[in-house]
Amino acid sequence: MPTVVNTKEHLVARLSPFGQQHLVQFWDELNDAQQLQLATQIENIDLALIDSLAQGKVDQPDWVELSRRAEPPPAVRLGEASEAQIRKAIECGAAALHAGKVGVLLVAGGQGSRLGFDLPKSMYPIGPFSGATLLQIHIEKVRANAQRYGTPIPLYVMTSPATHEETVRFLQENKNFGLADADLVVFCQGTMPAISIDSGKLLLAEKGQLFLSPDGHGGTVGALGASGALNHMRERGVEQLFYLQVDNPLVPIGDPQLIGYHLLRKSELTSIAVQKKHPHEKWGNFAMIDGRMHVIEYSDIPDDVAELTDAEGKLKFWAGSLAIHVFERALFERALAIKDMMPFHIARKKVPYINEQGEKINPTEPNALKFERFIFDLLPQAARPLVVEYREPDCLAPLKNASGAAVDTPEYVRTMLLAMHRRWLEAAGAKLADGIDVEISPLFALDAAQVAEKIKPGHRFDKSQYLT
Repeated sequence: MPTVVNTKEHLVARLSPFGQQHLVQFWDELNDAQQLQLATQIENIDLALIDSLAQGKVDQPDWVELSRRAEPPPAVRLGEASEAQIRKAIECGAAALHAGKVGVLLVAGGQGSRLGFDLPKSMYPIGPFSGATLLQIHIEKVRANAQRYGTPIPLYVMTSPATHEETVRFLQENKNFGLADADLVVFCQGTMPAISIDSGKLLLAEKGQLFLSPDGHGGTVGALGASGALNHMRERGVEQLFYLQVDNPLVPIGDPQLIGYHLLRKSELTSIAVQKKHPHEKWGNFAMIDGRMHVIEYSDIPDDVAELTDAEGKLKFWAGSLAIHVFERALFERALAIKDMMPFHIARKKVPYINEQGEKINPTEPNALKFERFIFDLLPQAARPLVVEYREPDCLAPLKNASGAAVDTPEYVRTMLLAMHRRWLEAAGAKLADGIDVEISPLFALDAAQVAEKIKPGHRFDKSQYLT
């Protein structure tokens, strides 16, 4: 953390070479606390980097050209692995979990604004009968895996400045939902300022405050290093990180088969993929380009490339990205050591700001450039990357929109949860009466195999309930 020199003269000297001295034009109107806040924000900015970004010195790949020489990714497809291969993968993954080599990395920086929810999205009560929050469900999956494999599994939760304090307080109030303090590390991702599209000048949100926004899920790398979370992993002997985002309660956290495939291939980054239903489905596309794995966004792939098929008439670029990965800790460490290993992505946004007259301006058109890093940009740097195909109903039901929206609503997520749990029960031979639904706590069962250990064939459910 840079030393903060809280004087206007020092800040002007720091800002002037980059033409950003306007940031302290209201300095004399600020109280001591506001001056310290602004000085701290300025000292924490890499002004040379911002200057470079403002001048457009950011490599923007020509995805149209690149996609035309892309090939399908190396993958384990559904139905292709033999029973012996599946068994070997499960045994390998289970051994790593039992040995305490696997940790879980949960990204929980989102707010619930699109849901009409005033708290962090992680605190949204999504359990159909239990009312369990997204965060509770994920933590209980971690705990259930720890019980299953007989060893503690550390959970690393990345928040954002907007969600950090409330998330920490929520966890404290709920005693980490049973997770030991020693097994929980909560850390906050970094931020990036926004600049004016027209002038390249940094924008003020208030007279004594820069406009700052989270630096993207790719900011995970820097935040792991700055927070000490990577050191915690080393001390615990964690070598693999199961990565997920908080809005998806169907993620098969700690699935030994996925971890096993990752280890058997000696991959640095293994990703879950689903088969696209049609060429233009709005997924990022896993693809190999010049021997390296990439995710090509659906908006960047030309229609004629998206529609390519193989000799069997199936989509050539079939693998949609769900943002569920297994990382080697070593890949994070290498990314942290190599400056600019992950590029910035530029987005044009409407950003409220303070103008030179001290007035708050709420633009009606995009006026600012925001900069983010994306976690999938580690893919090209990863040795022996791998994609593993899953059925969408077994791994994906993201909560993104409020009730009444077309997709990804609370009602949809609850329906998908109950449908998955019904499949587990019916596979175990249970009978559910018409109109009856059963929600299963992760602490009762993590998957169909565990349900079969606890539910006898022929068991009948005549009332909706929560199994815990």
